[in-house]
Amino acid sequence: MKIQKAYTATDVHVAGQAYRIIRDAPFIHYQSLQELDEQFSLAYEEEIKLLLNEPRGFAGLNGCLVVPPFKSGADAAVVFFDHNRTVPFAYGGIVAVITALLESGQLKAKPSIEYSIETVSGVVTVTAALKDGEVKLVELKSEPCRVVKTHVPVSYLDLQTEVALVQADHLYAIFDKAELPFEIDMENLPDINQWGQKAIEALEGKHAVSRVILLDHSQKSEGKIKTVTFRPDRYIVRSPGFGTLAACITYLIGNGDISADSPIENESIFNGKLIAELSAQIETGYEFSFSARGFITGMQTYVLDPTDPLSAGFLLK
Repeated sequence: MKIQKAYTATDVHVAGQAYRIIRDAPFIHYQSLQELDEQFSLAYEEEIKLLLNEPRGFAGLNGCLVVPPFKSGADAAVVFFDHNRTVPFAYGGIVAVITALLESGQLKAKPSIEYSIETVSGVVTVTAALKDGEVKLVELKSEPCRVVKTHVPVSYLDLQTEVALVQADHLYAIFDKAELPFEIDMENLPDINQWGQKAIEALEGKHAVSRVILLDHSQKSEGKIKTVTFRPDRYIVRSPGFGTLAACITYLIGNGDISADSPIENESIFNGKLIAELSAQIETGYEFSFSARGFITGMQTYVLDPTDPLSAGFLLK
């Protein structure tokens, strides 16, 4: 085997969503994090394909490039990216990065347990509680979330129904699972996939929705909900979703279905869980505090053999 390029990375999952954290990408010149973000997709095109595409990655994998911070007081800076472009912000990515930096010793633990991560969307403050060298819990706050519109008529699968549109980190369309004959679990994945395709088709061209949620709130009185979330490319979001959880709580509070003073746990189709509770009610909506934990799944060196016919990788969805 010949080695043309080599990269080390730490893989972390947060409630099922996988992140690949890279710290040794080739040097390029940039004077700000925004400039790095603007150059990223072109300057690191080969690295994105090599590290996120199959056979080294997979369609649901997300990338994080960690660099020294520009802002005074920040502990680290990060650029988030997927297979196609940079991403302005990722709640799960923040949890993954702070977990990897603290557990690997690259970031020294603080008595205050408070850390600041610089992103192109601004500096994010989190708390990260360590015990015996492990990050046991990370807490961070959401951006404001608001109900855009309720009782939006939708027709699909011979159903005449209504959805709610909620703005969180994306614009979400929330469908009520109570009208459907299946439960949100892995055994019903074929039915859920079929539902997702039809729901997305029903919304196309009518609303600028970025995510579609199927919400089961039958256990809301116990502080629990269950969801599955689809992206516009028909891909199921792997985690319960920070934005999904914030959007659902915003909808349920606005609808009078839950009180605003109790935490809510969201469970995914594969039993991943996230918790959020209301931290502030503001004129434009609600802000939430998330609690989550990241788990390091591997520390690897990825290499490029110049004779590899699949150096650019591939994606199966």
